[in-house]
Amino acid sequence: MSKLLIVPTLFCLSWLGFALIHTHKTITGTVTDSVTHQKLAGVKITVYGTATETKTDGQGNYSIQVVGNKSVLVFTYSGYAPKSLSVNNLSQIDVKLVKGQRRSVISAKDKAYQPKYETKQEDLTLNETSITTQEGETSKEMYFMEPNIASKVAPPAIASDYNTESYNTIHENIFQEALRNPLSTFSIDVDAASYSNVRRFVELGQAPPKDAVRIEEMINYFEYDYPQPSGNVPFSITTEVSECPWNPKNRLVHIGLQGKNIPTQNLPPSNLVFLIDVSGSMQDANKLPLLKSAFGLLIEQLRPQDHVAIVVYAGAAGLVLPSTSGNQKEKIRNALNQLEAGGSTAGGQGIELAYKVAQEYFQKDGNNRIILATDGDFNVGSSSDAEMERLIEKKRSTGIFLTVLGFGMGNYKDSKMEILADKGDGNYAYIDNLLEGKKVFVNEFGGTLFTIAKDVKIQIEFNPAQVKAYRLVGYENRALKNEDFNNDKKDAGELGSGHNVTALYEIVPTGESSDNSSDTIDPLKYQKNVVDPKAYKAREMMTVKLRYKKPNETTSSLIETTLADNKTPLSKTSDNFRFSAAVAEYAMLLRDSEYKGTATYNQVITLATQAKGKDEEGYRIEFINMVKASEFLQAKR
Repeated sequence: MSKLLIVPTLFCLSWLGFALIHTHKTITGTVTDSVTHQKLAGVKITVYGTATETKTDGQGNYSIQVVGNKSVLVFTYSGYAPKSLSVNNLSQIDVKLVKGQRRSVISAKDKAYQPKYETKQEDLTLNETSITTQEGETSKEMYFMEPNIASKVAPPAIASDYNTESYNTIHENIFQEALRNPLSTFSIDVDAASYSNVRRFVELGQAPPKDAVRIEEMINYFEYDYPQPSGNVPFSITTEVSECPWNPKNRLVHIGLQGKNIPTQNLPPSNLVFLIDVSGSMQDANKLPLLKSAFGLLIEQLRPQDHVAIVVYAGAAGLVLPSTSGNQKEKIRNALNQLEAGGSTAGGQGIELAYKVAQEYFQKDGNNRIILATDGDFNVGSSSDAEMERLIEKKRSTGIFLTVLGFGMGNYKDSKMEILADKGDGNYAYIDNLLEGKKVFVNEFGGTLFTIAKDVKIQIEFNPAQVKAYRLVGYENRALKNEDFNNDKKDAGELGSGHNVTALYEIVPTGESSDNSSDTIDPLKYQKNVVDPKAYKAREMMTVKLRYKKPNETTSSLIETTLADNKTPLSKTSDNFRFSAAVAEYAMLLRDSEYKGTATYNQVITLATQAKGKDEEGYRIEFINMVKASEFLQAKR
């Protein structure tokens, strides 16, 4: 054999050996409860050390692709101990999960190794740790550890001694007397970050901090079956009233807005700037690596008329990719995949540069948006909440919207990111896994990126002849002054294509006794609040008014409707009503709210199960399982 043939032959053999080691194959199986043998829906299966993951379907079945026989599958489910199994030569792996409190599979403190397939597997050590569950059974957790720490004990759960996460304090809305305070005004909120962040805590076997639980974001995480708007109005309004599940002597009012669903092909062109934090704090697997995978899903949704630029910041800010057409997906993906974490965090500089790039490629009749992805840990330059707020407010008038995506744990700065999204006329989501990335970038593509109405405000006028007192459930940081409603200079929330928004009011009917704080106010000495006699004849419980602006306009439009209480029993209400009430009740239990009344986890589970509906994506069954896990955690205290 000539030397000319030897080299390519050796190369082919080498490549063949590499291909055999790195062969893609599909693993299928079924996940069940170890005791009841019930098939478990919504179990998360992750290929350890990668962003590849899936969930079991309604019959407990799953299918996932792996690379090589040394891949490890991690099975996690709220209320159950996790299980990790090597695929070896198997193509079908059926798993039985055991109820018990889970531990952290990955420890940031002990730097659990995130294996990449170019790493030699023989250089890794697979550690196993036994976990004894409440039934006395034992399951195994497995960890890939760096050689120099392989001899250490299994990584502990996330410890509090280095946890620097921050959340804005929430002072819950109180009951207001309708006679003295007949108006309630607030900005809509389509953010859903609180729900996925709470889910992260529950999956770690921890109770979330009270101020991490924003009730309106918990409710608005879910889709509701509201009718599409008709005519030129960008959204429809749905109202409903029945008894309050956690306080049956009171009434619960449900208000739903549904944004017009515009087909993707009819959406205006996008001018997007990915603003990505690549500082040292973003090294963890649930930060920059997950971010790359999530943004990869968005890249697949881009059309030729869409353009993307990538700006990064660490110790300083820089332009990694100039504005590039959406038909050059490989170029965009390559620029994204080359990013690595390191350095400090000059967030202010990054935001300045991102707005500059977005302005240079501004689409007059299109969607101009910065997508900021970070853990929020700014520590160089403009970093205080006030400085960042002023910076974003100054840029808001340019017509460029800001979407904020949060990643990671331990140093997560929810307080700052919520402010940025609020002041930047944008939405805020927390991405704890790739399936959440799919929800944000694929399932809700239009709602996340395309604004159909901005500065959307709601003002309710209560009829004191029927309403003694009322309390807005959640929306504490979205409250507006009553005079702000007609002020077109006052900023408020945005509504995206296909998005819906839900708000709840708890009502004390006239004539009912209550323990609310308005009962403690002395009668006025110098004036009298008098109810118009016509109000006693009206069936109206309240008038609902909304103001909104079209994305490219500065003058608002008004929509007005009324709501009468037809005494509909709770059992006859819509799934929308009952499921949103269940989520609100769960959130109040997590917050240990003084307004939780007779709420119990069991009541939440029953209410949500009866209102689960179609649940095509499995989000509602996941919620029910999360409530069950929270009940278990509460019982263990």
